[in-house]
Amino acid sequence: MNAVMAGVVGYIALQFLIGALVSRHISTESDYIVAGRRIGPVLGAFTVFATWFGAEVIVGTSGEVYAHGLKGAQFDPFGYAVALLLSGIVVAAALWRQDITTFADFFRKRFGPTAERMVVVLLVPGSLFWAAAQIRAFGQIVGSVAAIDVTVAITLAAIVVAAYTILGGLMADAITDLVQGIAVMIGLGVLVVLTAGALGGFEASFAAVPPERFEVLGGSDKSWLEAIEAWLVPICGTMVAIELVSRMLGCRSAEVARRATVAGAGLYLVVGLLPIYLGLVAPLLMPGLGEDQLEQVVPELAQKLMPGLLYVIFAGAIISAILSTVDSTLVAAASLVSHNVVVRYLPNPTERARLVSVRISVAVMAVGAYLLAMKAASVRDLVETAAAFGSSGVVVCLLLGLFTRFGEERSAIAALAAGVVVWVGGVLSQVTSTPYLFACVAALVAYVAAATLSSAPSTPTQVS
Repeated sequence: MNAVMAGVVGYIALQFLIGALVSRHISTESDYIVAGRRIGPVLGAFTVFATWFGAEVIVGTSGEVYAHGLKGAQFDPFGYAVALLLSGIVVAAALWRQDITTFADFFRKRFGPTAERMVVVLLVPGSLFWAAAQIRAFGQIVGSVAAIDVTVAITLAAIVVAAYTILGGLMADAITDLVQGIAVMIGLGVLVVLTAGALGGFEASFAAVPPERFEVLGGSDKSWLEAIEAWLVPICGTMVAIELVSRMLGCRSAEVARRATVAGAGLYLVVGLLPIYLGLVAPLLMPGLGEDQLEQVVPELAQKLMPGLLYVIFAGAIISAILSTVDSTLVAAASLVSHNVVVRYLPNPTERARLVSVRISVAVMAVGAYLLAMKAASVRDLVETAAAFGSSGVVVCLLLGLFTRFGEERSAIAALAAGVVVWVGGVLSQVTSTPYLFACVAALVAYVAAATLSSAPSTPTQVS
């Protein structure tokens, strides 16, 4: 176990080293937030893949598939792979051409400063939920590796993540994503091969799985509206995710932004099939896991089947991938808070002041994510909340504002407010099983109504 921990510490140290080397070339806010727009197609594809391929697939989806079969994989990876693909095809190039630093900048340019601030308020909490999911998963895996209490592990994870994230920027994150993405592919691939070998091969392992566990939709008691809801959440939430937008904006051209996002979607889907396989066959090797043990499926399989050195490599790769996802999320959230809120109140801020501001914002975001990670029931709960919170109105404004000239500031404000009010109201009151679908409809109706009323000619007042 000491060797395993030494290997994990080595992976974390490598993260710090890369961040430290890259930070020497960070002199402006743009260098830190969007890597000076220098990311190429290969680096772009891997940073999109690695940012999304984190805790929710490795420990969340594998646990859901363990418990429910392939029904547990609808949301992730399939929903998110489709979401990344559509984001690349529809919005990546168009957003890059806006010549902006953060996603909220688009709302300021297109709709005005009030919409800009509302987007920050709506999207930053979702990113905090996402970061909390990764920190929680980090704690779960470290707790499994080191046999320490999960609460202690989550606390240590938050400290490490905060320190590493403050040091780096988007370019450091993208470089580590390339290394980590390859490491995760190798680590999961080896575990899949060993798992299949323990069950007599791939054909024998699939044959031993009960047929009902292969059902994706069969036996579901969801209505067609609930099915639409299940797909809308990852698609809309991903399309307006500030972590993804930062990568699009960091690419060196509009075409690179599009190609990198589409390629990242392909990588995400292919590699996402590996945890699905592990969750599907894990009951054959580890039967009877309880509800509170589902997030330990992949770590426990690795510890059971991998000899010492391979387990060190696997644990380090998974942890480093989670670190990278947290880094991306905290930097993206802090960028909005700093660039679109804090810096606005600084009198004639220098580039140094801007850099200090965004790094302090990262520390604040890390504390918030840690508190959420300690309160959440599971990684999956955090991810689903992150995808749904506040995004319905934002996606309506993005698509109509990016591709049409219909609507202005009042339209955006109406849509953003209607979306979040309807979603929160639906979740709290439980009057509907599809709060996100109704939130999207409400946001669209509010946008169109406000735009129509604003453009309607006023009736001239008759003077007697």
